[in-house]
Amino acid sequence: MSSLIEQPVQARMVAAVPRMATLAATLRYDRENPYAVRIAFPARATLEGTEVSWEFSRDLLARGVDEPAGVGDVRVRPFGEERTVLEFHAAEGVAMVHVRTSEVRRFLGRVQELVPTGDEYRYLDLDRALAELLDDSR
Repeated sequence: MSSLIEQPVQARMVAAVPRMATLAATLRYDRENPYAVRIAFPARATLEGTEVSWEFSRDLLARGVDEPAGVGDVRVRPFGEERTVLEFHAAEGVAMVHVRTSEVRRFLGRVQELVPTGDEYRYLDLDRALAELLDDSR
């Protein structure tokens, strides 16, 4: 069984103009980093013209589809029954993205099958993490 889940999602960037641009984004989960999820946006969605990824708590995403969650750089909340809003706060400003809640739930279901909630610690490689932390050759 693969330790990586990638799922394309349709995202809509919220902008000042009435029409929201639709983008193909990718949700990603790697069992080797069991507490986190990542969403990647294509280069055309950014001012810099480069792909941008945000990594945040798996639990934050799971809670955010049902109720507002997060107080830091990433916030997640429901928007009606069919959409979930992801807010990304950076020094340059705030990006708000709508995704279909059904796509997020499907992704979270696949993640749950791979690593059940509460079992994340079983997939941590603490020896490797400690070795990287103590490696002063970097």
